[in-house]
Amino acid sequence: MDIKKMIDGEKLLVWRRYLHQHPEISFEEHESTRYIIEQLEKYPGIEIHRPAKTGVVAVLKGGKPGKVIGMRADYDALPLQEETDLEFKSVNDGAMHACGHDTHAAMLLASVDALYKMKDELQGTVKFIFQHAEELQPGGAVAIVESGLIDDVEAFYATHVGTDTPVGIVKAGHGAVSANTDSVTISITGKGCHGAYPQMGIDTLMVGMEVVQALNNVVSRMVSPFDTAVLSICAFNSGTADNIIPHTAKILGTVRTFEPRVQDSIEQKIKDITEGICKAYGATCVVDYSRGYKSIINDEKLCDYFTRYCTKVLPEAEIIKMDPMTGGEDFSAYDKIAPTYFSRIGCAPKDKEVFPHHHPKFEVDEAVLPLGAVLYVAFVLNQDDM
Repeated sequence: MDIKKMIDGEKLLVWRRYLHQHPEISFEEHESTRYIIEQLEKYPGIEIHRPAKTGVVAVLKGGKPGKVIGMRADYDALPLQEETDLEFKSVNDGAMHACGHDTHAAMLLASVDALYKMKDELQGTVKFIFQHAEELQPGGAVAIVESGLIDDVEAFYATHVGTDTPVGIVKAGHGAVSANTDSVTISITGKGCHGAYPQMGIDTLMVGMEVVQALNNVVSRMVSPFDTAVLSICAFNSGTADNIIPHTAKILGTVRTFEPRVQDSIEQKIKDITEGICKAYGATCVVDYSRGYKSIINDEKLCDYFTRYCTKVLPEAEIIKMDPMTGGEDFSAYDKIAPTYFSRIGCAPKDKEVFPHHHPKFEVDEAVLPLGAVLYVAFVLNQDDM
């Protein structure tokens, strides 16, 4: 069976370009949800469920016995003003599909279209998960997992486009492929005073600077070089005038790890270092360490399965090893129910400057669309080898 011939390329472009032109940020994807449901309603017999205010789970029951497969695509956008020159650029101020989620949703719609055409011969049941709010914690996956709509799924698949490689490159791997994504907020309280008389106060600006400097040494001096971790301080706010020593300071940062023991260790070191420095200067602090998305752990058997069928259905593709990314992904939430597999597929545009994800000039090569749709469909159709 030539799965590539099952994909309707014209519909793919229409779906992708509409979603790109009408982006909506996390938890506010109301129009996008309406549009996706409108497309799904064109396939009589498909069950359509709403697990939350946004987000859709569509169920296609095949005519033959088989597994229950869950396939997920996110469709939220980012709070960015688009700066591309695309004819179908965003018409919504302050919102842009700068991470490729519009392509994911279009690919999944294409897989609905393809699999529906052969539903009588289809093995098992497919649950198409159009997921809202991947970009903003706590993420949309939580509501979908807790809805009970996917409790019977036996394996989950998702993919993500990447401008780090051209179209035709598929990344595969097992084990941890994304990071635990934690955030830290440090609130420091000292004693404000006149800038001319610093001895009368407790300078939270100075205390905060020492905290930042010390935390920047945690990974390089307190984490084994054989472990991977990132600790980035991304915001420091203190002070309002040139003659007032500030009473408070606030520090914001992100922590990325792969091993729970490293995650635990860094959390404790942040608290110990901050509290120690503040105590030395007579300041007080509150350290709020919040654990976010956990690492995606790609199932080894599903990785072997994916690699085998990818080689078969896309012989022209080059499959390369997927190194762990320090970015986060709430697809990890689905492994609470069943094994998961997450791939990455190249989408770098040809003959023009390539911009990274989350950039206002981010673009993709639309030639990636049918390839991504093929991988979704093949995940279902090859299940005898799963």
